[in-house]
Amino acid sequence: MLIPELPKIQEGNELHLARALSWVENQHPQALDLLKEMNGNTTVIGITGPPGAGKSTLVNALVSYWSNLNLKVAILAVDPSSAFNFGSLLGDRLRMQSLFLNPNVFIRSVSSRGSLGGLSASIIEMVEVLKFAHFDRIIIETVGVGQSEVEIAGLADTTIVVSVPESGDEIQTLKSGIMEIADIFVVNKSDRDGAAAFATYLKKLSHVRATETWECPVILTQAMKGEGISLLSESISKHQATLLINNRKTHLFAEKAYKIIQRNRMKDVSINELEKDISEHLKKGNFNLFQYLESRTA
Repeated sequence: MLIPELPKIQEGNELHLARALSWVENQHPQALDLLKEMNGNTTVIGITGPPGAGKSTLVNALVSYWSNLNLKVAILAVDPSSAFNFGSLLGDRLRMQSLFLNPNVFIRSVSSRGSLGGLSASIIEMVEVLKFAHFDRIIIETVGVGQSEVEIAGLADTTIVVSVPESGDEIQTLKSGIMEIADIFVVNKSDRDGAAAFATYLKKLSHVRATETWECPVILTQAMKGEGISLLSESISKHQATLLINNRKTHLFAEKAYKIIQRNRMKDVSINELEKDISEHLKKGNFNLFQYLESRTA
């Protein structure tokens, strides 16, 4: 594969940008050298929530709104993948097809490759590549698998949790995890019954964990009609301003560094090799997992 050219990536050349993303996603031997030459400070917005909440439709509406303001936006759409073959099950989002020919928008669909948190193992590096390309906004839309979505809070500057009026019981069950990661709540499909009551419930929860600099707003939207999108965009901008007066940036970088160090230290551990080795030990009978692990790390 040809070496991606830094000036071409920086100017947003789609061919070189896609090539660089493939390098870091697949951990090419020279990917680290490439990343060392990159530096950017683009706003990263994470969008998560339960399946059926309309995340892709919301992303489509939000990006279209920004594009009309002549802002350049990159989207990383993280698809669920099989735990066995790590292949993406959804591919590029059909609901985003109107954005594919938009010159202000770059879309990359990436498999989560079995990551329980809903994020690809190389998502941090992929975001750094997009930051270098000088986009005005970067959106990460995650799989939406529930409480394990807290992983996105260590990557995004602003995390948006999308729900619908019918999500009340689910939100209550996951209250602790979701309240920890949400910077902005969106109640999508707000024309449905119970939307106002559900929004009030979320506002009360947000008030309990409010800080001196930020109280998580609750935005009602109808993404299909574009309603509430300008207010959502305004809330994102307001939240970005608070990042400059607290230690959130430091925390985000520490989270990223921790995940990369953790992954690098596990590079020589292959799940396929472990499975084969354990299979042989199981055939001998009386298998003890902890004795096995001790022998592996001795």
